[in-house]
Amino acid sequence: MIAELDERNAALAQSVWDALPYRSLQGHALVAGHHLYHVAPVHALLHQRGTHTVDRREAPDGTLFASRLQHLGIKYGELTEPMPAVPIGQVLPEHLDTLVESGAAIWESLYRSKKPIVAEVRRAGEAGGHSLPRLSVADPQIDALIGEVHAETERIWLSPPEDLADLHDGRIPSGAGSFSTVLTTLVFVNGETRPLGYACFGGLVRAAYEDMPLESLRHMARLLAATPAEFLGYCGLGKLHEFTQRALGGLDRISSRDDFAALMAHLALYVNCLGGWNLQLFPWHLGDGLRREGALG
Repeated sequence: MIAELDERNAALAQSVWDALPYRSLQGHALVAGHHLYHVAPVHALLHQRGTHTVDRREAPDGTLFASRLQHLGIKYGELTEPMPAVPIGQVLPEHLDTLVESGAAIWESLYRSKKPIVAEVRRAGEAGGHSLPRLSVADPQIDALIGEVHAETERIWLSPPEDLADLHDGRIPSGAGSFSTVLTTLVFVNGETRPLGYACFGGLVRAAYEDMPLESLRHMARLLAATPAEFLGYCGLGKLHEFTQRALGGLDRISSRDDFAALMAHLALYVNCLGGWNLQLFPWHLGDGLRREGALG
């Protein structure tokens, strides 16, 4: 399937272009409708502003979107969510049928079969491949932590994280899950992981680029990240909790907003990767008996 980038949001399109080639776990919208998306290993998506937005519902099928949730998305049919979105390109008309077929296969993968589908995004006519960007900072201790987060993100990028797989299989050493339930814990883990990546770490990157004072950034990071990371650690995501604790403990070593943003960007990419795998592993088929009133099938 081939798409062309355009000039509606040229800077964002260029950031995606510069990141190619890469591979990523392909996902599908679970609430909004006929929409595909995956986590793109592009740190700039967290903070670059779009200059042209559209109502996603009214965009043509095949529209590519760049999201500050660090997603590259493609609309392929009806959408119900009234979300302002940032278009960066369009699938070629002759590939729209393939896009629809892909959407059906990806929904089946996410909702029922649980067999992961990996997207490869590359420049047309060039070889594929994959790598994750690695940012560096001045302080050796924080730079070493970034290196560890980067290495762990690379390790789990295309393979389910063991601690998350254990959780979904009911292996929860802490005993989380009242009366031995597992689904309740999965629901709460999903509910904490997504905002920790999207709103907390991603939001802190945006705040740094919007000139929030460094001391305020440190304060907000401690306020926003500690409690959800501690809860997720209790539920089984120990590596996430460890990385967050070490990051918060080292904030006073950071001497610039750029270095703060680099650390938060790596944590955001790591947590967003976990969030993608959590959505892939989640037993959505348990909701087969819960349908909107009047819905068929």
